[in-house]
Amino acid sequence: MAVRHDVRSHAREEDIPGTVNLQAQEGEETHYGQALYPVPSLDPNDPLQWPRWKKHMIMFCCCAFSFLGISALLGPATYIGLWAVEFGVDQNTAAGLVNYPNLVFGFGSIILIPLYRKIGRRPVMLLALVLYAAGVIGAAEATTYSGLIGARIVHGFGSGVCEALPVQLVNDIFFLHERGKKLGWYTIALCLGATGPMFSGFMLDAGYSWHLFFYVEFAFAGALLILAFFFVEETMYFRKPIPPPSSSAGSGTDAASSQPPETKPEEEATAISHHELPSTCTTSAYPPRKTFPQQLLPFTLYAIDAQPWSAYLLMPLRAFTYLLVPSTFWVITTYGIFIGLCGFSFNFVFPLKIVGPPYHWPQTNAGLSALATLVGFALAVPFLPASDILAARLTQRNGGVREAEMRLGVLFPALLAAPAGQVLFGVAAERDLHWICYFVAIGLTQWAGYWFFTVTLAYAVDSHNVNVSEQLIIMNLGKQAISFGFGLEALNWILKHGYLAIIVGAFVPILVVNNLMAVVFIVWGKRIRVAMARSWLARFHAKTVVEGESH
Repeated sequence: MAVRHDVRSHAREEDIPGTVNLQAQEGEETHYGQALYPVPSLDPNDPLQWPRWKKHMIMFCCCAFSFLGISALLGPATYIGLWAVEFGVDQNTAAGLVNYPNLVFGFGSIILIPLYRKIGRRPVMLLALVLYAAGVIGAAEATTYSGLIGARIVHGFGSGVCEALPVQLVNDIFFLHERGKKLGWYTIALCLGATGPMFSGFMLDAGYSWHLFFYVEFAFAGALLILAFFFVEETMYFRKPIPPPSSSAGSGTDAASSQPPETKPEEEATAISHHELPSTCTTSAYPPRKTFPQQLLPFTLYAIDAQPWSAYLLMPLRAFTYLLVPSTFWVITTYGIFIGLCGFSFNFVFPLKIVGPPYHWPQTNAGLSALATLVGFALAVPFLPASDILAARLTQRNGGVREAEMRLGVLFPALLAAPAGQVLFGVAAERDLHWICYFVAIGLTQWAGYWFFTVTLAYAVDSHNVNVSEQLIIMNLGKQAISFGFGLEALNWILKHGYLAIIVGAFVPILVVNNLMAVVFIVWGKRIRVAMARSWLARFHAKTVVEGESH
């Protein structure tokens, strides 16, 4: 099998995490004028060397899981009023059928992320899909409040890993210059899951029971489980980079500028064959590419980490130390605020407002606000590579040295758009403005949310690209805890104090402060990374770094 990517890259991470030297020497493969990082090996089983169709199929399965997991979690928000009547509880208690599964959705990471770090990504993804499928079919068959919330907790627990696995797999199978775009696709799928209320509303409008929503989720879960079994190969890989050969080539910046922005795969293979590799680094030193039946095995022994189980039992405890890492904490607050303040405001307030005066929409149309979410995210799709391109251009200006903060500049439009959308939503609800104002407000906020979800996550991973699994644990726990905390009483606060006072007077200032952190990191981000790299925390994290794992 021909090697697809050049293994002679001179790219390397500097002493400060998040600062990567991407200078290329003459003849090396470059993308956006940057050398390949991480540096791939000659092993045909190295995920970085897999064909693009396979990588994209894995990405599709992960994105589909994210979409289904979130849609099953949030879609039933339109049923809160119906459940309150059917189960004889108040609306806030009925809202617990959304809030409590949302909390479990995050806390499932405590078990599933250490598990996929120990035994591999593939078996855990298959297990998670089985749990998700079992939970949604249980919800479809539920006839009591306790039975429904129990089933929803099961599918929330199983699908919770759908927020961590895509990020991990992007790190496993894609290069640094691709990650912003690929995380963008994952973010789009994740955020489109928030359109679940639209589908549940359509089903109600057609005269179907809420049970059908979960039956449909189960059908898609079964199809995805089959697809993942055949196409999601194990991506955990312990890479041994090839030492770069000595070269008398010119400077990295000259070489980078002499290369086209993209190199075609067939040209890559030719280029590799024309340049000598170190004598100790040959394809014969690696096993042959696994056969298709071998790829289907649920467990791959060479991908199982040799560290003792005790090391993984402590992962959740170590994960809490990443709360002290500013970039990781920013991801947590960003997701928690956008979901807990913005998202839950839309999902709870719009259905209540739109069915009452002066609108008098039928209950079955209460989920149509998801159309605004769909439009908001659709408008972001053409700009998926924006942060990668911006970072690449700034890297070239910086002599081929990339700083993690270089992608943050794309956040400036979203920094203003999100608060503007929230203000418009609060004013529309308080003064009963035309229904189109709700749609514009939601679309604007969700468009901004896409940028903050994608870029803050990519920035955190770029800044500290080791022990990603531990970072993902605390990210999932933290954002779900924040969103749960806000969502648990958000509706009560709004109904008690008014839409303008809570949504505009309380929620918007919190959102603005969080968004302005982009400016803080752009200006002082590297200084923060330098300080963190020299701290006791960096020395503590270094003790658990696994040599050669994809990052």
